[in-house]
Amino acid sequence: MNGLRWTPQQAKTSIQWLGWAVLGLCCLFLFGAALHSHSKPVAGKDYMIQGIDLSHHQGEVDWQRVAQQPIHFVYLKATEGGDFQDRRFQQNWHAAREQGLLVGAYHFYRICREGQIQAANFIRTVPKKADALPPVMDLEFDGNCQNSYTKEQLLKEIKTMYDALYAHYGKAPLFYVSTRFYELILKGEFKDVPLWIREYKGQPQLSDQRSWLMWQYTDRGRIAGIQTGVDRNAFYGNAADWRAFLKTHGFSDTAIDVNLQHVIPKTATP
Repeated sequence: MNGLRWTPQQAKTSIQWLGWAVLGLCCLFLFGAALHSHSKPVAGKDYMIQGIDLSHHQGEVDWQRVAQQPIHFVYLKATEGGDFQDRRFQQNWHAAREQGLLVGAYHFYRICREGQIQAANFIRTVPKKADALPPVMDLEFDGNCQNSYTKEQLLKEIKTMYDALYAHYGKAPLFYVSTRFYELILKGEFKDVPLWIREYKGQPQLSDQRSWLMWQYTDRGRIAGIQTGVDRNAFYGNAADWRAFLKTHGFSDTAIDVNLQHVIPKTATP
């Protein structure tokens, strides 16, 4: 059989083209790998803005040591239901603020109690401060509280407390939620309320693709100055987003600049 014969120059040219083709394929592969890597869920600790939340369960806290670390926000449990106040709230509130930390308070919502009664408990306990973070309502199912409300009634009671806190503090409250509570109760409701989601298995993914503002990614964080494990949280955004959030809630540029001194550049951003 007669075969195709190449001259030496043709062979050299073909090899060069083959080399360029292989190089191009390698570049495409690396580019695709980079895109895939960037699209992977970011670990909570890799977000630029970090925070903690705690209660009396963490015991005595050395706030001076805590303030020396890259912690940008602190939320303290203040109240629960209609009559419970965390026994360490006042001490933690004043001590953390004295160290220059940005502090807010949260209320553990009892799904079997009236919203107005719970709002009154929170308002009696938590000082109204212009330089405090917005209040948070912790919404989750509670095994110690027998709910007798329908879903519609429960949503109405939640709104009653939300409206009362907003009116008193002048700052729109946030909802802290478990994924399960959101899917069964809040999905499609309160669409303008920022969400703080508890999810320890990976980035929060809600079925309706609703975005989240903060993410509690572990309850076993270790922070110098706190003797026990503590909840660690991430804010969804970079320094500019955090600044915008704080400005919305009345913080001065000076306070924000001091807070952002704790920012450590991260290799991953949302």
